[in-house]
Amino acid sequence: MIKHRAFLALAVSAFLAVPFVAPASAAEGQVPPPRVKWSFAGPFGMFDRAQLQRGFKVYREVCQSCHSLGYVAFRNLSEPGGPEFTPAQVNAIAAEYKIPDGPNDAGDMFERPGRSADRFPKPFPNDNAARAANGGALPPDLSVIAKARTYERGFPWFVIDIFTQYQEQGPDYLVALLKGYAEPPAGMNMPDGMSYNHFFPGHLIGMPQPLQDDQVTYDDGTPGTVDNYAKDVTAFLVWTAEPHMEARKRIGFQTMIFLLVFAGLLYFTKKKVWADAHA
Repeated sequence: MIKHRAFLALAVSAFLAVPFVAPASAAEGQVPPPRVKWSFAGPFGMFDRAQLQRGFKVYREVCQSCHSLGYVAFRNLSEPGGPEFTPAQVNAIAAEYKIPDGPNDAGDMFERPGRSADRFPKPFPNDNAARAANGGALPPDLSVIAKARTYERGFPWFVIDIFTQYQEQGPDYLVALLKGYAEPPAGMNMPDGMSYNHFFPGHLIGMPQPLQDDQVTYDDGTPGTVDNYAKDVTAFLVWTAEPHMEARKRIGFQTMIFLLVFAGLLYFTKKKVWADAHA
């Protein structure tokens, strides 16, 4: 018992001796992104419908010229838990796109107006064309970018995240990336076509600064700032990466309530069944 206590004390001392430094990043020298307050954070968080609609507008007017959204169909925009556009709005949005189709009766391919069942079309006909238009870089599809891009948090932060349920590393990183463009440090050799970004691994990124103040006019009067653009389009991309997040959280909470009630029933049933045996 004494040995076990000594070992436990040693383990606790080692844990407390670890310095509580800033979150570690995947690349050495990379600045950790600041935390952002999100409406969808936490076990009861929900998407802000107005923010998702604003983020969709930023995507359409800024991002879609280079980045695809291949896993999202127009009809998803009207589903519960998302931007919740009306079916008429979705049909109008889809009709603005040209969708490759065919062959027709003559055996030719053609383009037609989009329908709600169609997925968002790619901005380039193929990857080679995309690279040629972007200096050799292939713009990634943004459908699940909020899940695919994140940063590492060193010990003990990843343990703390388990208890605080912090799961917004990806969104925080995307906001920081979109706002992190700056002039390179003096004496830094910048290759042609590259930009300097505080939060991108290695600080050299092939995407030019995409956002500027007053670039997109919001219909609801929200100020057109880079900060708002970055947060809104990131929230929209979180939804495209996990469109059923609200349903998942709701079902998870209902399941926990059911398990608690079920455990209570089992406990009292056990006491009832074994009451006579202990009499």
